[in-house]
Amino acid sequence: MASLQFKVARKPAVLVAPSLPTPKESLYLSNIDDQAGLRFHIPVVQFYRFNPSKKGEDPARVIREALAKVLVFYYPFAGRLRDAPGGKLVVDADVALEEFGDLQPPFPCWEDLLHDVPGSLTLTNSPLLLIQVNSLVFIINSIKIFALTRLRCGGFIFALRLNHTMCDAVGLVQFMNALGDMAKGAPRPSAFPVWKREILRPRANPAVKLPLYEYDQIEDKDGQMVPVNEMSHNSFFFGPKEMESLKRQAVGQGMKNPTFEVLSACLWRLRTRALQLPSEQEVRLIFPFDARTKFNPPLPKCFYANAICFACAKTTAGELAKKPLSFAVKLINEAKTAVNDEYMRSVIDLMELKGRPHFTVVGAFLVSDVTKIGFGDVDFGWGRAAYGGPAKGGVGAVPGVSSFFIPLRNKSGVQGILVPVCLPSAAMKRFQAEISEATETPPFLQSSL
Repeated sequence: MASLQFKVARKPAVLVAPSLPTPKESLYLSNIDDQAGLRFHIPVVQFYRFNPSKKGEDPARVIREALAKVLVFYYPFAGRLRDAPGGKLVVDADVALEEFGDLQPPFPCWEDLLHDVPGSLTLTNSPLLLIQVNSLVFIINSIKIFALTRLRCGGFIFALRLNHTMCDAVGLVQFMNALGDMAKGAPRPSAFPVWKREILRPRANPAVKLPLYEYDQIEDKDGQMVPVNEMSHNSFFFGPKEMESLKRQAVGQGMKNPTFEVLSACLWRLRTRALQLPSEQEVRLIFPFDARTKFNPPLPKCFYANAICFACAKTTAGELAKKPLSFAVKLINEAKTAVNDEYMRSVIDLMELKGRPHFTVVGAFLVSDVTKIGFGDVDFGWGRAAYGGPAKGGVGAVPGVSSFFIPLRNKSGVQGILVPVCLPSAAMKRFQAEISEATETPPFLQSSL
């Protein structure tokens, strides 16, 4: 798929505003929203097949009209980010689908599927959301940019770029589903959005009462941070057979072995080996997950802010490489169960006391599980997406550190998890060999760039 070449006849970008008047106000972003680790644009792509019942309908027109309507309810997305005192940010309110082969990142010609409109990549005073449909780019003032590309087969590609400070994946899918509701003729979203980010303000007397290893600031003394343009991108598929093999290796006394913990432990361990890190070096697995229910009381339903916790498992490269897989699984389980209301309040307070630092990147591997988020279920009237989710791995304020778990049914009809990985070229070759050995079969290598 990576060798596919095509041309996109791009049309001028169109600014989309709410269809009705909306409040004029400055909106508070929480310390979780505007921490350094979320100050970047994240790309998402959705592929939709031809739907005979929609023949003659233009998805760009339908989605553009729905976008103007949904922005009445999600009007903060039509605002702009600006700097506030203390380093804070505030919101002032021609190809056929089959030729892409297996639909998974990294996608060929991504730059054509979502064009970088001039001035759209800066954090403040730039679009918070960008969308492209049928070669038409929609700019929603400052938060997002959408792009839709029409395909020869009658299908289309919906691509967007989100300013991550505005919401997490749960919030983004909530917005996309609301857009789908309006595109299918609903007068209002089925889930009414809740802003209320003031409930995540720091305490009157900020205090960090628990260890937060994910925010340890570590100097890159050995030059381990490799420029992203020197990285190799590959995607690996883990179906039932691969997961069965990994779970057999992860058996531990009295331990449950959920898929996320086992797959994360495996990738963390093998990636560390492939990078050939010094045995005494501290290594971290950081895994963001939805913490809405960890607060006491839980956050309101339909709260679409960033409500994620960067949970962190920590050990040394030597321990991780030498000990059995069950050791890494246990560390991940412990890190996950440690998150509660006090943990999240300590994170918010740490941001207040330390100036919203970036999570640790030296010796760190970040895995974001979007298998249950619902990108593939977003329907604009043309049915579920053939693929929906992150456009590529390695994105973030520090490229190359992060990866995703993406649900995928492969061309053989097998349902599994796709994992885009970004590593230096030499390390990638070692990583591929490690994966092959760990799964006891050659990995189903999806694509490479």
